[in-house]
Amino acid sequence: MAAHTNGAAHATVNPGPTPPKITLYTNHKCPYAHRAHIALTELNLPYSEVIIDLNTPRPQWYLDLNPRGLVPTIAYSVPGVLDDEIITESAVVAQFLADAFPGPFLPASKESPTSALQRARINFFADTWSTKVGSNLFPLFLASGEEAKAEIAAKTVAAVEKEIEPLLKNAAPFFNGSQELTLAEALIAPFLVRLIDASEDGELAPKSLAKQLDALPNFSKWAKAVRSRPSVLGIYDAKEVLEGTKARLAKMAEKK
Repeated sequence: MAAHTNGAAHATVNPGPTPPKITLYTNHKCPYAHRAHIALTELNLPYSEVIIDLNTPRPQWYLDLNPRGLVPTIAYSVPGVLDDEIITESAVVAQFLADAFPGPFLPASKESPTSALQRARINFFADTWSTKVGSNLFPLFLASGEEAKAEIAAKTVAAVEKEIEPLLKNAAPFFNGSQELTLAEALIAPFLVRLIDASEDGELAPKSLAKQLDALPNFSKWAKAVRSRPSVLGIYDAKEVLEGTKARLAKMAEKK
């Protein structure tokens, strides 16, 4: 178990004199767990970390915490109030942490007259990415042959141009005019960095994809800001992640 103190330059929330006790069960190569790391860093929350090996059957003690065996999972305690409450599923974990510590990352629903609208827009943006763009990521990596990959890449660029580009017209540089990273970016960033880095590498995705995305003015400005954020880069090793993905796909191909 490793302890972490998030002192990021862009920390947005002061958790107070007695922060919660958080244990994060994670794997640094998993994009879903990556979401929790980003949220914890942006909210300036210290936590302890337990690495879960995703290449082996889950031990029973972990299945007792999370019967699905997935990461991330957090155990969350507040002295005298909560004692090791277990929260699972990446979007739920990130949303829970954001709601527990409202601020620029995600305002409380009644923080201001526009807070509920801001929350709705963040949810819509994250959902649009997930359903229109993010759903192409793994099919793109799994596709066999340049023609199949090119077809999915073209579909992905078209979806970003139609669905995402207009929603970023007022990014400053983050979603909906925010100068600080929001929950929307926390949910999207792990997949965004993998998509662009895979394209720049050229093996899992066509190199043309990154070039075409970079030609979209709103998206490219926003993506550069997201990809340079310390909270996004914290546990992410692009080379290690890409090589690991290639190795897994090669093993899958051998089993066919």
